[in-house]
Amino acid sequence: MCEHLLVSLSCYIWVRTQRIVEFNEMEQIKHRTVEVNGIKMHVAEKGEGPVVLFLHGFPELWYSWRHQILSLSSLGYRAVAPDLRGYGDTEAPPSISSYNCFHIVGDLVALIDSLGVQQVFLVAHDWGAIIGWYLCMFRPDKVKAYVCLSVPLLRRDPNIRTVDGMRALYGDDYYVCRFQKPGEMEAQMAEVGTEYVLKNILTTRNPGPPILPKGRFQFNPEMPNTLPSWLTEEDLAYYVSKFEKTGFTGPLNYYRNFNLNWELTAPWTGGQIKVPVKYITGELDMVYNSLNLKEYIHGGGFKQDVPNLEQVIVQKGVAHFNNQEAAEEIDNYIYDFINKF
Repeated sequence: MCEHLLVSLSCYIWVRTQRIVEFNEMEQIKHRTVEVNGIKMHVAEKGEGPVVLFLHGFPELWYSWRHQILSLSSLGYRAVAPDLRGYGDTEAPPSISSYNCFHIVGDLVALIDSLGVQQVFLVAHDWGAIIGWYLCMFRPDKVKAYVCLSVPLLRRDPNIRTVDGMRALYGDDYYVCRFQKPGEMEAQMAEVGTEYVLKNILTTRNPGPPILPKGRFQFNPEMPNTLPSWLTEEDLAYYVSKFEKTGFTGPLNYYRNFNLNWELTAPWTGGQIKVPVKYITGELDMVYNSLNLKEYIHGGGFKQDVPNLEQVIVQKGVAHFNNQEAAEEIDNYIYDFINKF
């Protein structure tokens, strides 16, 4: 009995010590505001050396890269993670079209220039990954190598607009389709509250395509009562504090530009991405398991479109938010790849 209590106490002390160490390291992350492309952008950064630029997804912030910032900065890199436009402490232009691919890539090119470097190592997840592909498409001269999490290149089909194609596959209740009408999803989210929305999305482990029936917001119908080990109450509280100030309109506007982006990128139809790429996803990732992407990733289409795709990694038992759920593993994958260049 005493031995069991001693072991439990030792584990508790170790966990608390680790938390204190990480908290102290987090306090060393520098925060500043940069003028880019007509907006003020919040940037978190730490370290010295070659720049690693981290792009977050939905519904996240620079904070979703907290583990990677600490890890890569300790290995001789300058880790830079902005809040993308419409998120967190970065400005949120009011018009929907201000969130199209040209505007957001314009933000990133200006940010890279402001860092005083010609090129960066790019690491991106979810919507950040989609923007990452656009950056590699429009300005490959700015990207030395790209570590892409979750969302592979979404090959442009010249015969059908993006959202129309998703609707044809999964119907009107597919989450991207449900996000299209301005104000509608914001109202549903307001009914359940910011904390519920974030917890509901961040804890999802359903590998199927996300379906959002009309009515109560329910992205993840099997939401657990407790948070997963990789997401603490403090982590969730940080996300909630920022989204309560900004709301979700800016982030949702990214989805509302899918069809516009399809129109704008017509000149790049059939073009290849020549940047060196490493792709990492979780086997339970909802994107990996939707939109016929498994066949595209493993059947040769991905490699055809991205000839310098060096590796595809599927993490066993890991879901969508792999940069947080399997942080140490992701840290190692990033370092092993970018260290070659």
